[in-house]
Amino acid sequence: MKKISSYKHWIFIAVFWFALGFAIWAQSVEELSISSAILQTLLVVSSSVVVAHTLSDILLPKALLSGKMKTFVIQSIIMTVLLSVLLTTIFISFEVSGFRPDALSKLTFGEYFWFRIYTSIPASLLINGTACGLRFYQEHNAIEKKHTLLKQSHLEAQIKILQDQINPHLMFNVLNHIHILMQRNVDLASELLIKFSDILRYQLYECNREYVYLDREIKYLKDLVGVEQIRWGNELDVYCKWDIKNGNLEIVPLLLMPLIENAFKHVSRLPHEKGYVNLLCTQEQHNFTLKIENSYTDQYKVNSNDHGLGLDNVRKRLSIQYPDKHDLTITKTKDKFTIILTLVLN
Repeated sequence: MKKISSYKHWIFIAVFWFALGFAIWAQSVEELSISSAILQTLLVVSSSVVVAHTLSDILLPKALLSGKMKTFVIQSIIMTVLLSVLLTTIFISFEVSGFRPDALSKLTFGEYFWFRIYTSIPASLLINGTACGLRFYQEHNAIEKKHTLLKQSHLEAQIKILQDQINPHLMFNVLNHIHILMQRNVDLASELLIKFSDILRYQLYECNREYVYLDREIKYLKDLVGVEQIRWGNELDVYCKWDIKNGNLEIVPLLLMPLIENAFKHVSRLPHEKGYVNLLCTQEQHNFTLKIENSYTDQYKVNSNDHGLGLDNVRKRLSIQYPDKHDLTITKTKDKFTIILTLVLN
């Protein structure tokens, strides 16, 4: 892609110089012989190429890199005057001896020379301005591409940081559950360990890509819910409905996990009553919806030290990875906490 863009740039420059040379030749051939017109055209174009590209390909990039644009303006003025002097010298050298328009016939050679320099300045400005404009456009595109790459790298690094904030928390949480269960129920601890190994395998080997298949992410969420069901046992009613019609759609990995983990972490219940977590996951065409409800009460809420870190991470990732393609609604009442997330998937 970079080579193609470079080729287009140089082709455009070549066309510009060819058009300029043809215009000069067409004007000169009316007054000079064909050979003299060709020679004059070659001298004019060669002088213009040297001056213009010295200005655009050497001085302009240095000025952009160092930020010394005031110095470049002075250099541009000098190079424009220099080109005007060269053009004047070439044109006067090829004029028919003693020929001047009637209005200029009384001028001395020196006065006539400076007059021709003055009248050549607009053409010099046009030539130098066009060359610098093309170069500035090329440099601007290169800067924009670098900025885009840096921005993308920053976003990828930010997403990686958010994922890393999630993974250790889940790991230590589940390991603690296994430790507790091994003292009470070895079989249940073994089942939990198998589910946790599937979770860990998914996080280590399948979440290094930007997107994963939806069915793999749903399998991971089911394992996560299974772990929580084992941990809570009969103290919590868990209802799940998974309605996925196309598991080949893609979704960013580990985006939904904090929402589920948050529901189980902050579920609360009244004394002598079961708490509950209800989860509804649906997908229709490219529209994906996750709705999670859990019992909640301020009086018996579970204390936590994360202060909503999981939800904040989800909000940040949604703004980065699904801009204008998501809707997150969080509702809290005196006895229920509800999260509804809708996504437009790839």
